[in-house]
Amino acid sequence: MASRICDSVLVTGSNRGIGLELVRQLVDSPSHPVQIFAGCRDPNGPRSQDLQELAQKHRDVITVVQLDTTSPTSIAEASKLVETKLQGKGLNLIINNAGVNFPGSLAETGKREMVDVYTTNVVGPMLIAKDFHPLLCKAAAQFPHQTSMSCSRSAIINVSTLLSSITRCPENFPVSPMYPYRVSKAALNMLTRCLAEDLKKDSILVMSLHPGWVQTEMGGPKAPLTTAESISGMMKVITSLTEEDSGTLLDWEGKNIPW
Repeated sequence: MASRICDSVLVTGSNRGIGLELVRQLVDSPSHPVQIFAGCRDPNGPRSQDLQELAQKHRDVITVVQLDTTSPTSIAEASKLVETKLQGKGLNLIINNAGVNFPGSLAETGKREMVDVYTTNVVGPMLIAKDFHPLLCKAAAQFPHQTSMSCSRSAIINVSTLLSSITRCPENFPVSPMYPYRVSKAALNMLTRCLAEDLKKDSILVMSLHPGWVQTEMGGPKAPLTTAESISGMMKVITSLTEEDSGTLLDWEGKNIPW
């Protein structure tokens, strides 16, 4: 039997696209997590119907959680709910997937676009890490004889992008300017590096993961990867992560992307 990726996982932005496929492949894996917390902004809205149907099929595993990552109150309430559901255990893995994109050129981008995208793509993951930190620490402490880091122990994965790479910017900027998205994801990478250093003492692995250019509402129909292909690759990377990968940016095939 394949080893379990982790006992418990929280996926943000799980009602569509990459997030929904993450939840689907997690629950369909041979040794699926015992508890999957699927966070989304509006669980009862029409855009969450597919997630609700999936959760109904796996009621013993999937808990849909109201989670607006731009709202400190929503995040705090979600962490309390997850803590209650875990019944004294810790939370092994957080996948910060919730994100937005405004495909703006310089002429099209104003203060509002920059601030709104930054709030969701950077402040949200930071607040999630802050509020769920005690549960991640509790999970890490449940392995007192284990010194290595892994996603089965305690980890945060921030979903980033190739477009966040400052080094690679000249290669792809002409095709995808996207000022708010690029700048916010570059900042998310710095958050990843800061958290990796800060949470090292707690044995919590933190890294950024690029899912590829995927056929989602955000990626568009011309993208070369389906969500199933992207998440299949991401799952393989997630299960193989070690402390050497903490603080890095990898793609869905496990290849390193320069900052």
